[in-house]
Amino acid sequence: MPNKNPLLSLGFRPFFLAAGAIGCLSLLAWLAMLHGLLPINLRFVGSAWHAHEMLYGYTLAVIAGFLLTAVRNWTGQATASGAELVGLVLLWLIARALPWLALPVWGDALLAAAFPLALAWSMRQPLWNGPNPVNRVFLLLLGGMAVAAAWSHLSAAGGVPAGLLDADGLMLALVLITLLIVSGRVLPFFTQAAINDAEPKSSSSQWLDVTTFIAAGAWLAADLISPWPMLKAITALAFALSLAARFAGWHDRRAWRIPILAVLYAGALWLMLGLILDAGAELGLMAPNVALHALTAGAIGVFTLGMMVRVTLGHTGRAMVSPPSMTAAFVAINLAALIRVVFPLFWPAQYNHWMLLSGLLWSGAFAAFLVVIGPMLLAPRVDGRPI
Repeated sequence: MPNKNPLLSLGFRPFFLAAGAIGCLSLLAWLAMLHGLLPINLRFVGSAWHAHEMLYGYTLAVIAGFLLTAVRNWTGQATASGAELVGLVLLWLIARALPWLALPVWGDALLAAAFPLALAWSMRQPLWNGPNPVNRVFLLLLGGMAVAAAWSHLSAAGGVPAGLLDADGLMLALVLITLLIVSGRVLPFFTQAAINDAEPKSSSSQWLDVTTFIAAGAWLAADLISPWPMLKAITALAFALSLAARFAGWHDRRAWRIPILAVLYAGALWLMLGLILDAGAELGLMAPNVALHALTAGAIGVFTLGMMVRVTLGHTGRAMVSPPSMTAAFVAINLAALIRVVFPLFWPAQYNHWMLLSGLLWSGAFAAFLVVIGPMLLAPRVDGRPI
């Protein structure tokens, strides 16, 4: 029996709403902390709370909403809805409160890991029994994210030896590999759907896909365990080069005239740029946070905002046309990433100003998402279909 509450009918609805809210509010809270208007978190000190909420709060909410929706499409099997979906959302909310609670450190770690583990458990049957065995990799990725979430709390509280594992680095790498898989599925399909005579090369380049994932695995391994910066730089450049070759096969320049598609292309370009900058940072040519924000604010932020808008439009029965306000939001989030990444390189003395401007643009993009897309997430489909 279909769920009568639209918000609880399919995973993208509550989790995209949660992602939009935390994407907007946590950044504003971080800016307020920087300016002394709110207290800095005492467990995740410095910028650690901001990084934590962007990775484990915002990004993991988007991944949850996307997978709970896409897995149902890929396999034809039901995913969490109703009470089960409420339970997943509550676990995500509990994890957001953990940095501010004085719980025992191992309790923190277990509760932090509970959400990605529960998410994986809720999708175990369709992912494992579905027609495409490759989809099982998402269970492995979510398991890795659970390890990263737990370790981040253990590390912040001094419950594990310092330097043993970079939890946020692991989480970022797992998110980027998830983005790599998802973009490889949706960009060729979305391009062909939006442009009638487009011929993106997706199925004919299996060797390139394999090469790209080998390069991604080498970059992940080098980033986590290699003590040699040169090796890290080489693997980052190899990953970027393989992505560029893959992207060239999908690219159709007409896509840049279609905002709902252009924003996804822009996210893919940010990923390539971020990896190139990562190589530069490993070679000492620039500060590491330049590459970090190209990969996070740029690749993850731009791509996920575009995906949330497109998935919402499609799964609420609307035309795949970006509302003008959301096109403005796409511009704003790209500007936020550009200002955060590039401007400090040329005008470092105004670093605090660039960070403030970037943060306000980012929050404005997600405020627009909540105002425009939020009501769609709360309402039934406009075409009368149940979900």
